[in-house]
Order: sequence, then C-alpha cells, then structure tokens
Amino acid sequence: MSQPAQPQSSQINVELPADLEAIYSNFAIINHSPSEIVIDFARLLPNVPKAKVHARILLTPLNAKLLLRALQDNLAKYEDRFGEVRVPSETGFETPERGIGFKH
Repeated sequence: MSQPAQPQSSQINVELPADLEAIYSNFAIINHSPSEIVIDFARLLPNVPKAKVHARILLTPLNAKLLLRALQDNLAKYEDRFGEVRVPSETGFETPERGIGFKH
C-alpha cells in the first residue's frame, strides 16, 4: 500500500549574502528570443553619453510575465500607501534635459 503524498511546503528560504551590493539602475535594455527574456540594468548620468551595465538578468518568458505581475502588484500597494507615481511624459513635465529614466 502506498503512502499518501505529503503536501510540499510553499515557504522558501532565501539567503541574502551580507556582502551583496545593492545596484541602482535608471536604465534598462530588454531583449528577447523565443526562449528567454534578457534585461540589462544600467545607470545613466546627466551629461554622460555612456551607460555601464551593472547587472544582466535572464528569465524564461513565463517567469518574466510572473515578474511583471509581481511588480504591478507591488507598485499598486506602494501607490495605495504613498500616492500615485506620476510618469513625466504623462504629466507634460518631460524636457530634453530630463531624458534620464526608464522608457518603453
């Protein structure tokens, strides 16, 4: 007689190394192939025509979609708590000097 299947724990232990460096990014380059999504995170500075990539993340299309949903959910919670995040191009605030930031 077989044993009933034990439910798997949905809790995951995530290890965050003490020496992990936080990377600031205000620019991302997103590319894809049929099997993966590649996101390169970089930093742009005013009057510097060059951006250095500091992190490259590879995801499956499924995991990219799940990340998108998680970001949307977390941003909605952030806005509920702190107010709407307004995008410069939607407010008429964008000027050539303020061209730094994520674009789509």
